Amino acid sequence: MTGSRGARLRVPSRLAAPAPGWTTRADVVVVGSGIAGLTAALRIDAAAPGLKVLVVTKDVLHAGSTQWAQGGIAAALGPGDTPAQHEHDTLVAGAGACDVEAVRTLVTEGPAAVHELIALGTRFDLHPDGELSLTREGGHLRDRIAHAGGDATGAEIQRALIAAVERAPQIEVIQHALAVDLLLAGDGGVAGLTLHVLGEGQRDGVGAVHAPAVVLASGGLGQVFSSSTNPAVATGDGTALAMRAGAVVRDLEFVQFHPTVMYLGPDSSGQQPLISEAVRGEGAFLVDWEGRRVMAGVHELADLAPRDVVAKAITRRMLETDRPHLMLDARHLGAEFWERRFPTILATCRAHGVDPATDLIPVAPAQHYASGGVATDLDGRTSVPGLYATGEVACSGVHGANRLASNSLLEGLVFSRRIAAVLPGELRAAQEPANQEPAGEAWLVPGSVRRELQAQMTRHVGVLRSDRGLRETLDRLGSLAGDHQGGSDGTPAPGVDAWETTNLLTVSAALAQAALLRTETRGSHWREDHPDRDPRVAGHVDAWLEDGVVHARWTPSPSTDPGDLIAAPDPLQPTGSPA
Repeated sequence: MTGSRGARLRVPSRLAAPAPGWTTRADVVVVGSGIAGLTAALRIDAAAPGLKVLVVTKDVLHAGSTQWAQGGIAAALGPGDTPAQHEHDTLVAGAGACDVEAVRTLVTEGPAAVHELIALGTRFDLHPDGELSLTREGGHLRDRIAHAGGDATGAEIQRALIAAVERAPQIEVIQHALAVDLLLAGDGGVAGLTLHVLGEGQRDGVGAVHAPAVVLASGGLGQVFSSSTNPAVATGDGTALAMRAGAVVRDLEFVQFHPTVMYLGPDSSGQQPLISEAVRGEGAFLVDWEGRRVMAGVHELADLAPRDVVAKAITRRMLETDRPHLMLDARHLGAEFWERRFPTILATCRAHGVDPATDLIPVAPAQHYASGGVATDLDGRTSVPGLYATGEVACSGVHGANRLASNSLLEGLVFSRRIAAVLPGELRAAQEPANQEPAGEAWLVPGSVRRELQAQMTRHVGVLRSDRGLRETLDRLGSLAGDHQGGSDGTPAPGVDAWETTNLLTVSAALAQAALLRTETRGSHWREDHPDRDPRVAGHVDAWLEDGVVHARWTPSPSTDPGDLIAAPDPLQPTGSPA
């Protein structure tokens, strides 16, 4: 049995944009230049050197989320550790919503993928004996986090991947290119995509790339919320583009809020400084304004509990004490340790007037990671022929309801390698787009509504959610959309700000509907009106766009949480729908 719910919230079937002024061709277009995108490009090029691979990135090559990854990359690399133990920790963190086969794939193929990164030139931190220096983060029962430059792992991986791409001149790169919409062939499969390029000479403005395969590696949706650890480019473009092409997105309600993001004041918005979980892995702990340990007695792992547990505990204590933030105490680590292990975080804190060696660090939860995304199989295929997805834009099933710390870089690495292993052999014949301007109503909302959209999503679709708040948000999103739908006088001119904000609206509508459908608290999804995990609601929430209307449907599936299995009702008795 399935359940569905939601007002008929309309969003554009395509983005209003000028007709393409230039055209080029490729065999494969990779959208995004983080670990997922560059790994896909490099591996596809290695597997099939004759294919023309084009990488398009919204900013410059290094400007995505990968460079901001502080903690590291998780894999069973240390003595005594095994993929089975990594699988256990991932499933526990995922709170019964993981795909077991996807998790097994991740942890089994992960060690070899990390060693391949090392062979590519990534310089991870080592012990004096030359062995990898491994640390521990929340939810891990073993030291299995490889890191680089102390707390600059993402930046080092990004450096190595960019260097590898520069050594592969046959991979073409277009920077400052916003992916606008997919072009579809007559059979509904991929025929290419349209781009808006800034500063590329003959490729200025909107153009078209004709290609039979597109790999989405465009990152997350952090700018849906007022405060996020994500960079400004994370406006959900890939997710919205996929939905407009007919792809299914899955489990968008599972949005992870990092518990320890530096609090910069009530008026601060946009990307906020992350205080890595690795700091707590090295012994820091959370305290309230009275100096009391926040995580004492909350979880057996205390300050290293899974992120959803810590974020909820912080939020509860903030509400109880009517305080805008709590504090992280890492003073006992000492200045020398801070300078050696966390130089980047130390510099960031000092830039904001806090010295972690002598001061408490003000922290509060902020949006960090989207565990859901464009639904894929184990080889990155989506529901649209010729469209693949990998990294944070994808929902591979490995994260479930709550991503285990430092599994994100590994996911992009492993599943991009899997895409490269199958894509050349199943590459569709190139087809001309059925229509240079895809069917459907094209319109936009103005960039001026972005702050209101973000505030609404933060207020009611953030850490705390309820039926009333979610319905209010859907109503307000519908109003924002309705004010500009159908080419009325209020429709703004096409441009990056309007395209991004319209993408945020599309993703927000799907996210809020999915959160309304999941009538339980599970992992990073916290419903105040349904505070307990409900085994009858184990399963997925899929969302899609049809004729400009956002739809969502809950579909039951077996839980991976033993507690759910024990508590589950008699499967022979009808349970109805959570809708």
